[in-house]
Amino acid sequence: MKKDIHPEFHTDCKVTCACGNTFTTGSTMKEIRIELCNQCHPFYTGKQKFVDSARRVEKFQERAEKQAALLKTVKTKKTAKTEGVETPEKTKKTAKKAVKKA
Repeated sequence: MKKDIHPEFHTDCKVTCACGNTFTTGSTMKEIRIELCNQCHPFYTGKQKFVDSARRVEKFQERAEKQAALLKTVKTKKTAKTEGVETPEKTKKTAKKAVKKA
């Protein structure tokens, strides 16, 4: 191994979580600050908690609602076609037939 190119390894690195939990580990950094740890992470605590700093969850839910609404309108248009309700395409065809007969 080459000398003087590797970072210094600290065996007493202090890790501090946003919830206040602290523990020590080994790292090339003296101190590490994190947002989630085993004391506050939803997987380990069993509590449903959204950690959403950039509104990603809300944006996804809004897109899902828009898609559901669009899908609902598409289904109603399909049922309107099957029930015999005149659609713009059928209106054009009947108008062409009427012109040919006249």
